[in-house]
Amino acid sequence: MPHTEPDLFRLDGYEGENPDVEEHFWEHVAAEQDSFTLLAQHHTDDARHSFYVLHDGSATWGIPGEPQIAAVHVRRDPDARVFSFEHAALPLPAMAQSWLIARGCPKEAIGLPDRVGTRPADEATRVLQRRLMADGGHFALLRSYTDDTAERPEVVVLLRAADERTPSPFRILLEEADLDAGTHTLREGGFLSYEAATYWWENHFTGDAAPLPTAPPLAHRSTLPATPARPAPAAPPRGRGR
Repeated sequence: MPHTEPDLFRLDGYEGENPDVEEHFWEHVAAEQDSFTLLAQHHTDDARHSFYVLHDGSATWGIPGEPQIAAVHVRRDPDARVFSFEHAALPLPAMAQSWLIARGCPKEAIGLPDRVGTRPADEATRVLQRRLMADGGHFALLRSYTDDTAERPEVVVLLRAADERTPSPFRILLEEADLDAGTHTLREGGFLSYEAATYWWENHFTGDAAPLPTAPPLAHRSTLPATPARPAPAAPPRGRGR
C-alpha cells in the first residue's frame, strides 16, 4: 500500500516561485502523491532542500513499461516562503539516488533502509547498485522497461556511456525480483554497439536471448558531471504490445 507523510514535501505555507512552478508541481508530483511510497528521503538542516526517492504506484496503471521510481528535489526559500523543484522518472532506485546525489544530496544520506522493498540477493547486486549511485551520471538512459506483472518482476535498462572511450559503451541492466524470497538480483551486460544491445534486448523479450555478456570495468573517475543526462522516455521492446 502507498505510504507517505501528510505533508511529505514540507510545503505547508509555501507557494511556487511562479505560477508555472505551481502548475508543474501539481501536474508532475502532487497529483500523484497518494500513489507514492516513500523509499528514502533527506532534508538539509536549514530546510532549504529536500531529496526524495519514491515508488510511483500509479505507473503500473499507465503506459506499460514506464519507470516506476520518482526522484524529486525540492528547493525552498524560507524567507520568501516560495519553492521550486526538479523531478525525474527513473527505472531503478540506484539511478534515482545518483540523480539526487548529482544535485547536492549527500550520498550517505539517501540510502534505502533494509526494510524497504526487496533486498539485494548477493554481493554482485550490492556492488553494482553502489556503482550506479556513484557513477550513474556517466551514462545516458536510452530506454527502459518495467514489467511488474510477471511471476518474477523485472526491470530492463539500456544505457549509453557519455564518454565514447568507455569499453563496451552500451550497457544493459537487468533487475529480477524473487517476491517469495523478498530479494532481487541486478546484472550488467556490455555491448560494443547500439545494434548489438538492441538485438539482445529484443531477443530477451521473446525468450531467445543469450546470457548477458560480461561488462568490462569502468576506468576510475574522480568526479561526476554537474548535470547528468536526463532520462529518455521509456520505449517498449519491439513486438511487445502497449
